[in-house]
Amino acid sequence: MGGRRRAVDIPEETLWEGGYSPKAMLGTIVLAGVSSVALGVAALSFSPYSIVALGLMIVLWLVVLAQFASRRLGVHYKLTNQMFYHQRGLLTRTTDRIEAIDIDDVTWQQGLMERILNVGTVEILSRDRTNPKFWVRGIENVEQVAQMIDKARRAERLRRGFLSIQEQNVDAGA
Repeated sequence: MGGRRRAVDIPEETLWEGGYSPKAMLGTIVLAGVSSVALGVAALSFSPYSIVALGLMIVLWLVVLAQFASRRLGVHYKLTNQMFYHQRGLLTRTTDRIEAIDIDDVTWQQGLMERILNVGTVEILSRDRTNPKFWVRGIENVEQVAQMIDKARRAERLRRGFLSIQEQNVDAGA
Protein backbone atom coordinates (compact mmCIF):
# COMPACT_ATOMS: atom_id res chain seq x y z
CA MET A 1 0.00 0.00 0.00
CA GLY A 2 1.66 3.27 -1.15
CA GLY A 3 1.13 6.84 -0.13
CA ARG A 4 2.07 9.00 2.72
CA ARG A 5 3.36 7.53 5.97
CA ARG A 6 1.07 7.81 8.93
CA ALA A 7 2.49 9.46 12.07
CA VAL A 8 2.48 7.27 15.14
CA ASP A 9 1.24 9.03 18.26
CA ILE A 10 3.90 8.93 20.95
CA PRO A 11 3.77 10.24 24.53
CA GLU A 12 5.30 13.62 25.24
CA GLU A 13 8.65 13.35 27.06
CA THR A 14 10.64 16.14 28.69
CA LEU A 15 14.07 16.53 27.09
CA TRP A 16 15.28 19.67 28.90
CA GLU A 17 14.07 22.23 31.44
CA GLY A 18 15.75 25.46 32.40
CA GLY A 19 15.57 29.14 33.03
CA TYR A 20 17.64 32.28 33.16
CA SER A 21 21.12 31.56 34.52
CA PRO A 22 22.49 33.83 37.27
CA LYS A 23 25.80 33.82 35.36
CA ALA A 24 24.12 35.81 32.58
CA MET A 25 23.70 38.78 34.94
CA LEU A 26 27.37 38.98 35.90
CA GLY A 27 27.95 41.98 33.62
CA THR A 28 25.02 43.87 35.17
CA ILE A 29 26.25 43.08 38.69
CA VAL A 30 29.82 44.22 37.89
CA LEU A 31 28.47 47.45 36.35
CA ALA A 32 26.31 48.07 39.43
CA GLY A 33 29.34 47.44 41.67
CA VAL A 34 31.50 49.91 39.73
CA SER A 35 28.66 52.45 39.82
CA SER A 36 28.33 51.94 43.58
CA VAL A 37 32.05 52.62 44.08
CA ALA A 38 31.74 55.78 41.96
CA LEU A 39 28.72 56.91 43.98
CA GLY A 40 30.62 56.19 47.21
CA VAL A 41 33.56 58.32 46.04
CA ALA A 42 31.13 61.08 45.04
CA ALA A 43 29.46 60.88 48.47
CA LEU A 44 32.82 61.32 50.21
CA SER A 45 33.89 64.14 47.87
CA PHE A 46 30.66 66.12 48.10
CA SER A 47 29.57 65.51 51.69
CA PRO A 48 26.45 67.75 51.54
CA TYR A 49 25.07 65.43 48.82
CA SER A 50 26.14 62.14 50.39
CA ILE A 51 22.55 61.21 51.23
CA VAL A 52 21.63 61.61 47.53
CA ALA A 53 24.51 59.33 46.48
CA LEU A 54 23.51 56.77 49.12
CA GLY A 55 19.88 56.92 47.91
CA LEU A 56 20.97 56.42 44.29
CA MET A 57 23.08 53.44 45.36
CA ILE A 58 20.10 51.84 47.12
CA VAL A 59 17.82 52.44 44.12
CA LEU A 60 20.47 51.00 41.78
CA TRP A 61 20.73 47.77 43.77
CA LEU A 62 16.95 47.49 44.12
CA VAL A 63 16.62 47.74 40.33
CA VAL A 64 19.34 45.08 39.85
CA LEU A 65 17.64 42.82 42.41
CA ALA A 66 14.21 43.28 40.76
CA GLN A 67 15.70 42.54 37.34
CA PHE A 68 17.40 39.42 38.69
CA ALA A 69 14.20 38.22 40.38
CA SER A 70 12.07 38.75 37.28
CA ARG A 71 14.55 36.90 35.06
CA ARG A 72 15.45 34.10 37.44
CA LEU A 73 12.07 33.46 39.04
CA GLY A 74 9.79 34.73 36.30
CA VAL A 75 11.08 32.81 33.29
CA HIS A 76 10.99 29.04 32.75
CA TYR A 77 11.49 26.89 29.65
CA LYS A 78 10.72 23.26 28.89
CA LEU A 79 11.56 21.29 25.77
CA THR A 80 9.74 18.07 25.03
CA ASN A 81 9.93 15.79 22.03
CA GLN A 82 6.86 17.63 20.62
CA MET A 83 6.80 21.18 22.05
CA PHE A 84 8.88 24.06 23.35
CA TYR A 85 7.11 25.67 26.33
CA HIS A 86 7.98 29.08 27.76
CA GLN A 87 6.50 30.58 30.90
CA ARG A 88 6.92 34.14 32.10
CA GLY A 89 5.66 36.19 35.00
CA LEU A 90 6.11 36.50 38.74
CA LEU A 91 2.66 37.40 40.04
CA THR A 92 0.71 36.21 37.03
CA ARG A 93 2.05 33.53 34.75
CA THR A 94 1.67 33.22 30.99
CA THR A 95 2.54 29.92 29.33
CA ASP A 96 3.01 29.72 25.58
CA ARG A 97 4.27 26.95 23.36
CA ILE A 98 5.83 26.41 20.00
CA GLU A 99 5.28 23.05 18.35
CA ALA A 100 8.58 21.37 17.46
CA ILE A 101 7.30 20.67 13.94
CA ASP A 102 6.74 24.45 13.44
CA ILE A 103 10.33 25.38 14.30
CA ASP A 104 12.19 26.31 11.12
CA ASP A 105 15.61 27.35 12.41
CA VAL A 106 17.60 27.37 15.65
CA THR A 107 20.72 29.48 16.22
CA TRP A 108 22.64 30.59 19.29
CA GLN A 109 24.66 33.67 20.13
CA GLN A 110 27.35 34.39 22.70
CA GLY A 111 29.36 37.51 23.43
CA LEU A 112 32.91 37.29 24.76
CA MET A 113 31.92 37.30 28.45
CA GLU A 114 29.08 34.85 27.72
CA ARG A 115 31.53 32.46 26.05
CA ILE A 116 33.76 32.59 29.12
CA LEU A 117 30.76 31.89 31.39
CA ASN A 118 29.20 29.33 28.98
CA VAL A 119 25.86 31.15 28.70
CA GLY A 120 24.08 32.71 25.74
CA THR A 121 20.91 33.25 23.76
CA VAL A 122 19.08 30.73 21.58
CA GLU A 123 17.03 32.18 18.71
CA ILE A 124 14.09 30.13 17.45
CA LEU A 125 12.47 30.97 14.11
CA SER A 126 9.13 29.27 13.65
CA ARG A 127 5.76 29.32 11.93
CA ASP A 128 4.13 30.00 15.30
CA ARG A 129 1.75 32.99 15.03
CA THR A 130 2.41 34.31 18.52
CA ASN A 131 6.21 33.95 18.50
CA PRO A 132 7.59 33.64 14.96
CA LYS A 133 10.96 34.84 16.31
CA PHE A 134 11.65 33.91 19.92
CA TRP A 135 14.79 34.48 21.99
CA VAL A 136 15.67 32.21 24.88
CA ARG A 137 18.09 34.43 26.85
CA GLY A 138 20.58 33.69 29.60
CA ILE A 139 20.81 29.95 28.97
CA GLU A 140 23.62 27.88 30.39
CA ASN A 141 25.24 25.38 27.98
CA VAL A 142 23.65 27.31 25.13
CA GLU A 143 25.15 25.27 22.29
CA GLN A 144 23.94 21.99 23.80
CA VAL A 145 20.43 23.39 24.38
CA ALA A 146 20.21 24.74 20.82
CA GLN A 147 21.26 21.35 19.46
CA MET A 148 18.61 19.61 21.60
CA ILE A 149 15.91 21.94 20.23
CA ASP A 150 17.07 21.32 16.65
CA LYS A 151 17.23 17.57 17.21
CA ALA A 152 13.67 17.56 18.62
CA ARG A 153 12.53 19.63 15.61
CA ARG A 154 14.08 17.23 13.10
CA ALA A 155 12.81 14.12 14.91
CA GLU A 156 9.23 15.46 15.05
CA ARG A 157 9.29 16.41 11.37
CA LEU A 158 10.65 13.00 10.45
CA ARG A 159 8.04 11.25 12.61
CA ARG A 160 5.22 13.17 10.94
CA GLY A 161 6.71 12.87 7.46
CA PHE A 162 7.42 16.60 6.99
CA LEU A 163 11.19 16.51 6.67
CA SER A 164 12.31 18.48 3.61
CA ILE A 165 14.75 17.02 1.06
CA GLN A 166 17.53 19.30 2.41
CA GLU A 167 16.92 18.14 5.99
CA GLN A 168 16.88 14.48 4.85
CA ASN A 169 20.25 15.00 3.15
CA VAL A 170 21.71 16.59 6.30
CA ASP A 171 20.41 13.71 8.45
CA ALA A 172 21.84 11.17 5.98
CA GLY A 173 25.25 12.87 6.18
CA ALA A 174 25.25 14.16 2.59
